[in-house]
Amino acid sequence: MVKAYLRYEPAASFGVIASVDSNISYDSSGKHLLSPALEKIGVWHVRQGLCTKTLTPSSSSRGPSPSVTSIASSPSSLIAGGYGDGSIRIWDSDKGTCETTLNGHKGAVTTLRYNKAGSLLASGSRDNDVILWDVVGETGLFRLRGHRDQVTDVVFMSSGKKLVSSSKDKFLRVWDIDTQHCMQIVGGHHSEIWSLDVDLDERYLVTGSADNELRFYAIKHESVDGESVNGGEESSVQNKWEVLRHFGEIQRQSKDRVATVQFNKSGSLLACQVAGKTVEIYRILDDAEAKRKAKRRVHRKKEKKHSKEALEGIENGDRNNENKGDDSSVTHGPMETSNPTVTVADVFKLLHTIRAGKKICSISFCPVTPKNSLASLALSLNNNLLEFYSIEQGETKKTLAIDLQGHRSDVRSVTLSSDNTFLMSTSHNAIKIWNPSTGSCLRTIDSGYGLCSLILPTNKYGLVGTKDGTIEIIDIGSGTCVEVMEAHGGSVRSIAALPHKNGFVTGSADHDVKFWEYQIKQKPGQAAKQLTVSNVSTMKMNDDALVVAISPDAKYIAVALLDSTVKVHFADTFKFFLSLYGHKLPVLCMDISSDGDLIVTGSADKNIKIWGLDFGDCHKSIFAHADSVMAVQFVPKTHYVFSVGKDRLVKYWDADKFELLLTLEGHHADIWCLAVSNRGDFIVTGSHDRSIRLWDRTEEQFFIEEEKEKRLEEMFEADIDNAFENKYVSKEEIPEEGAVALAGKQTQETLSATDLIIERLDIAEAEEKRIAEHQEEKNNRNVAVFQANPLMNGLSPSDYVLSAFSDVHSNDLEQTLLALPFSDALKLLSYLKDWTSYSDKVELVCRIGTLLLQTHYNQLLTTPAARPILTVFSDIFHERVKGWKDIFGFNLAAMDHIQQMMASRSDALFHDARSKLLEIRARQSKRLEERSDTGEVKRKKKKT
Repeated sequence: MVKAYLRYEPAASFGVIASVDSNISYDSSGKHLLSPALEKIGVWHVRQGLCTKTLTPSSSSRGPSPSVTSIASSPSSLIAGGYGDGSIRIWDSDKGTCETTLNGHKGAVTTLRYNKAGSLLASGSRDNDVILWDVVGETGLFRLRGHRDQVTDVVFMSSGKKLVSSSKDKFLRVWDIDTQHCMQIVGGHHSEIWSLDVDLDERYLVTGSADNELRFYAIKHESVDGESVNGGEESSVQNKWEVLRHFGEIQRQSKDRVATVQFNKSGSLLACQVAGKTVEIYRILDDAEAKRKAKRRVHRKKEKKHSKEALEGIENGDRNNENKGDDSSVTHGPMETSNPTVTVADVFKLLHTIRAGKKICSISFCPVTPKNSLASLALSLNNNLLEFYSIEQGETKKTLAIDLQGHRSDVRSVTLSSDNTFLMSTSHNAIKIWNPSTGSCLRTIDSGYGLCSLILPTNKYGLVGTKDGTIEIIDIGSGTCVEVMEAHGGSVRSIAALPHKNGFVTGSADHDVKFWEYQIKQKPGQAAKQLTVSNVSTMKMNDDALVVAISPDAKYIAVALLDSTVKVHFADTFKFFLSLYGHKLPVLCMDISSDGDLIVTGSADKNIKIWGLDFGDCHKSIFAHADSVMAVQFVPKTHYVFSVGKDRLVKYWDADKFELLLTLEGHHADIWCLAVSNRGDFIVTGSHDRSIRLWDRTEEQFFIEEEKEKRLEEMFEADIDNAFENKYVSKEEIPEEGAVALAGKQTQETLSATDLIIERLDIAEAEEKRIAEHQEEKNNRNVAVFQANPLMNGLSPSDYVLSAFSDVHSNDLEQTLLALPFSDALKLLSYLKDWTSYSDKVELVCRIGTLLLQTHYNQLLTTPAARPILTVFSDIFHERVKGWKDIFGFNLAAMDHIQQMMASRSDALFHDARSKLLEIRARQSKRLEERSDTGEVKRKKKKT
């Protein structure tokens, strides 16, 4: 009988506040901050400091979910998230659901930007393309090609009619959205452009690059009468295609490259974040202040020049200018003093410099200006931390930091309590206690660099071995470090509990393996009892002890040494028993099965070896991971083994059959540690990406052969995708200058949808023939009742074909129809007439008809059989579309009318309330006057 196994699946992940691959962004209300958390987007309530929602993509059967690479929030509740596989997901932040997925890019999405109305979304990618998306229609409009390197940022201008994109190719491109062409190419940058932004009034555009300058451009606008206005200033006659005019540069203080430039919502501040620890805040002066500053600058220049010339005259012996005492030596034009030219230094003034403790990954201005400050700025740091600063006129203050929900660095060890109710993890400076079922952080304790950890069977105390050679005793209930004990002369690499005894064993880099006993007793001078630890014995080794493991009967102790061998000794007498050698590099992890029969070792040579503990023979050596194996552990009371490695994979093995059972993907960086629950119902892993992930055992059974076939299919599909991508690259090596292409991309889903449409067209055609033959036979003589095709589920042929489009995403419709042969496209066109009778399908029918006409235009013109279909087309389509257009127009006009009525009512209510308030104030003032009059009368009576 074939053996069945229970499947493990990803259950939860926690510990990541802000990952480094993406930007942060406020939502439209300013109450929540959107932060990337690997493949998720965390929605943090700023005042409470809590993560209220987590936007998690549905798990894909083909590999792990890609990480978030860009975030943008719309004026409404929609949130756009760009991912590493080139997909874009639109989320509803109120519901926490994914509204749609847009596929078009062939590389990671690097930037996203909504227009002011929130109806259009522009995306840039590592594939050098810019795609414009219709958010309402959930489809791609067109692809803009021309950049020679990855697109770094995009921004809308002129009320969404123009788009500016920046790239690592050192050029800015201005695109006209209506005509879909590149209007202007702006050069002049000496290095890659990393970010750009436009102020609120769209007067200035600023770019940040790898050099030490911020470049500013004045924006030319088209006025109503067709005359151009450049940056709010009078401009001379210029090229009509010139939208951006160079305005000037500002020298930055930091020498690091610019990562982000961003204006605040009101347009009064500009933040320049560098790829370091600083953010420079510039204040933007209004026109009046800028002109006054320019006048002062010209006046100072004039005085300086005058004093210089006067000094030169004195030195030459000419004292006439000194005796005159006027400014006759300096001549200035009338325009220079009365209306001087405003420069970039007159408009942008450095206000503050924010210095963070760690490298800054991203910044975001709060869209709502807080009271008593100019703005609020959020910072994402590369140590998994969010900080919030209040920018005031005189200083900047750090108001809040979100740091308790995650480690500042790699998770180096994880260990579970005996009842699996809590989890302890260590990093370079902190210990955290978690609830594994909810993922909430219960305690945070400052510590040294913890390399290994252990929770004692009482579940009240924990032990942490540090890089400094100390053992820290942790009181889990109070969340405090009770004692720091000097244990070894080198780093403590491993801690193992002694079964059925109050003791544990530590292995260290000082070549010592020490046995310890612990007991809870009251120390002199202390009121409460505490855990005390004492060294019982020490076993000297010939090299650094990397890992120690104790057999379940406490008979043997296995020690992995730096010389790539594993020494097995008797635990009571320290007498040598076995030596396990065979690994080519040091053994980094090992574990002994619950019955004591097997010992499994994992090494830096990427192999795991399964040994018999009775004779020390190697049962099997398996090439397990593509990089070093960092942790292995048996499932209790079984011979199933979990292993993790630096290749980011968790693997599940059968140590008796030496077979790979499952490969679990999910981590985005090296996996350092592993813990298995005592019932084997879940496992926990910790990684370099600072996340802690849970993997639950489900009731779903699987078989080894089925998993092998599934892995082969995934490899085959991956090879097909890679071949398709390579074919695409070889076809289009360098894009045409300013070219426009289709927005979508061909995927496995679009090809499957095309195959389904072709299949249903053939079935529907055969069914129509059967219906026609049956009708002819029925007219000639009496025949039996017609038996419909059971595959059609009782639908008519046209409805059966229409149902094929129910699962086709709006964004994939174009690529699905492009793959249709002309003969099938002609069949599909013949069904469109019947589909127009469905009122809810008019938009879909119009899109299908338009796409097919655009794709097969030349063939349709030269095909006589297509003319009757096209003739019917022109009549019905125009009528249907015009009817629905009139309905939409009527509804929009009615909504505008209702809005005006509500606005007038609110104004009337406000007017009534204001008049009542004035009336009340008049009454109060009248009463005060009456009281003052009566008081004067009384005082006069007293005097008399």
